[in-house]
Amino acid sequence: MGVAYSVLLTGTFMAGLGGLLALFLAVASKRLYVYEDPRIDQVEALLPHSNCGACGTAGCRNFAEQAVAGKIEPGRCSVNTPDQNKNIANLLGVVLGAVEKRVARLACAGGKHVAKMRAHYSGLSSCRAATLAGGGGKSCAWGCLGLGDCADVCDFAAISMDSHGLPVVDVNKCTACGDCVDICPKNLFSIHVVSHKLWMACRNEAAPDIAEAACEVACTACARCVADGADGLIHLHNSLAVIDYSKNSGANRQVIERCPTGAIVWFEDGQIRKGKSAKKIIRVETLPVAVEA
Repeated sequence: MGVAYSVLLTGTFMAGLGGLLALFLAVASKRLYVYEDPRIDQVEALLPHSNCGACGTAGCRNFAEQAVAGKIEPGRCSVNTPDQNKNIANLLGVVLGAVEKRVARLACAGGKHVAKMRAHYSGLSSCRAATLAGGGGKSCAWGCLGLGDCADVCDFAAISMDSHGLPVVDVNKCTACGDCVDICPKNLFSIHVVSHKLWMACRNEAAPDIAEAACEVACTACARCVADGADGLIHLHNSLAVIDYSKNSGANRQVIERCPTGAIVWFEDGQIRKGKSAKKIIRVETLPVAVEA
């Protein structure tokens, strides 16, 4: 009788405790409930789910939350199709908005056929690994190593490696997510609006004679582009021509015409154009490793 009573008492206690906990959870659920606009899920469903961050948010879910809150325009998503962005705008009853397309740009034109190597790198096929191993062996300490970390990390297949070991950005596929910017150990990539047609395809800050000895297409700080550009558009810093894009409205293709190495270029119709004075490079084979004395 005593055992049966104890079992009954225990069962009753546990049932009562379970009921109290259930009641507590029910009350807490109502008290702590945070309303979430159902349109957030609807907007998120219309997004590409790439979570690339090109729009400036932490991901597609955060973009949806900000779009519903009216803090960001649907057109800011550069990965989505125009039709899907219009669908989002129609769903929310807001203006689509427009943002100028941005793309990744590479500040190097020193492929294996024009840039010299001071040593042969043999190891893990990674620019970061090569940089740790004495800088990768390229005579230009600022130049692209051409091992394709940027192409490997690009989720949109917007970067490919050309025959000279240089990354090529497909402007139609690039979403300006910035992954290539983060992965490059030489800090050669940066994100720019497509209206920035004038571009310095070099980052070599060595003295002019040293820069040109290391790479045939390096900037030699001749200052011709400085003289030909609008006032303040271009200035020299550490033997390198630097473009002030706040004054880019004054830029025109004439700025590149007298560059002797073709280091400063003009983007037009997805193609890189060099000035008429730029040396003509006809070599296609890789330069041999230059053994330093």
